[in-house]
Amino acid sequence: MLVDFLFHLRRAKLPVSLHEHLRLLEALKEGVVGPSVDEFYWLARMTLIKDERLFDRFDKAFGVYFHGVSSLTDAIGALGAELPQDWLKRLLQREFTPEEKAAIDAAFAEGGGLDALMERLKQLLDEQKERHEGGSKWIGTNGSSPFGNGGYHPQGVRIGGPSAGNRTAIKVWEQRAYRDYDDTVELGTRNIKIALRRLRRFAREGAADELDMDGTIGATARNAGWLDLRLRPERHNSVKVLLLMDVGGTMDDHIRRTEELFSAARSEFRNLEFFYFHNCVYDHVWKNNRRRATERTSTWDLIRKFNPDWRLVFVGDATMSPYEIMQPGGSVEYHNEEAGAEWIQRLLDRFPRNAWLNPEPEGVWAYRQSVAMMRQMMGDRMYPVTMAGLDRAMRALMR
Repeated sequence: MLVDFLFHLRRAKLPVSLHEHLRLLEALKEGVVGPSVDEFYWLARMTLIKDERLFDRFDKAFGVYFHGVSSLTDAIGALGAELPQDWLKRLLQREFTPEEKAAIDAAFAEGGGLDALMERLKQLLDEQKERHEGGSKWIGTNGSSPFGNGGYHPQGVRIGGPSAGNRTAIKVWEQRAYRDYDDTVELGTRNIKIALRRLRRFAREGAADELDMDGTIGATARNAGWLDLRLRPERHNSVKVLLLMDVGGTMDDHIRRTEELFSAARSEFRNLEFFYFHNCVYDHVWKNNRRRATERTSTWDLIRKFNPDWRLVFVGDATMSPYEIMQPGGSVEYHNEEAGAEWIQRLLDRFPRNAWLNPEPEGVWAYRQSVAMMRQMMGDRMYPVTMAGLDRAMRALMR
C-alpha cells in the first residue's frame, strides 16, 4: 500500500525520494505511531516533506489517498458514496424565501449599526443559558438572529460552525485557518508573466560573476591576443515590489488565479516581498498563515522598512462589510483600534506608485459597496486580473 502512496505523492509533484520512503517504513516498523491515520499523517509529513511550502500540497494528496479511512465505518462509507456530501449538508440548513430575507433586511435596517449589534451580543452572552435553533433572538443556528451560524442575516456575527454561504457576517468568532498561496504552481498560461514584464527596469548590480563576452573580446584584442577575461554583474530587473495578498473567506473562490499571479510575480521580480492580510489591512500583516497568530509583522514596520521607490500591489476581492474599512472594531476577526481606511491611506501615502488587483469580474464591482469604497480610496487604481487589467496596472506602476 505504501508503494502506491509513494507514487501517488510523486504524481502530485511532491519531491519524495526512495530514501525518505524507507525512513518512513523504518519508523513504522519501530512502532513510532499507533494504528491511527491521524498519527500516520504527522509521521509521513515529518519524514517525507522537507519544505513547509509543500505542506498544503501534501495535505491535499494525503486527503485524496486516505479519504474516509479514519472516521467512517464501511457501512457509513457506502452510504456516503451514494449521497452527495453537499446535498446532505443542505438538508441541515434552513432555506429562506426571498420574502423572508426581505423582511429580515427591513428589520435590520431599523437597528443601530455595529455598536448596537455588539452591545446586544454582550447582553445575550450574559442571559442565554441553553442552545437555540431556528429563532430570531438568541445565539443559535439556522435562524434569523444576528448571532450564530447556518441561518440568514444581512450583517450578523457568525459564532462557530461553517458559513451558510451567504457571506454577510461582519464578524466571525472562531479559530480560522488559512493556507499559504503556492508560489511553485505550474501556470496554465504564460500570459500573466508576459503582462508583468511591462514592469521592468534593468540594471547590473552586485558581484561581477557573469562573463562579459564583448568586453573579453575587446580586452583580448588589445592585449595582443592573450586571453583577458572580463566579468560583469548579472543583469536583472531592479524594480522592487511589495505584494500584499488577501487570504481566506471570499478569496477562497480565487485561489487558483491568485496562485498563478503569485507564482508569476516570484519568477519575474527579483526584489519581491510579500505579506498576507484578511479582507483589509490593519495594524499587522503576516508571512505564514500557519503561524499568523504568533508571527506577525507590524504595518508600521512595513512603512519604516521599505522606501517609497517600492511598488505597492494589493491583491484581493475587496469584498467585506463596510464596517471593516471605515470603523474601529469593524474587523471580522478582532478588535482593531483604528479603522482599516486609515492604514490603507498610510500605505498609499508611503508608496505613491500603487495598484489593487481584484480577481472578481469587473462587472460586479458596482454592486458591492466595499469594492466601490476601496476603489475610491485607491484613486480608481483598481484593476481586474485579466490580460487587459494587468497591462493597465503595470503601466500605472511605471509612471
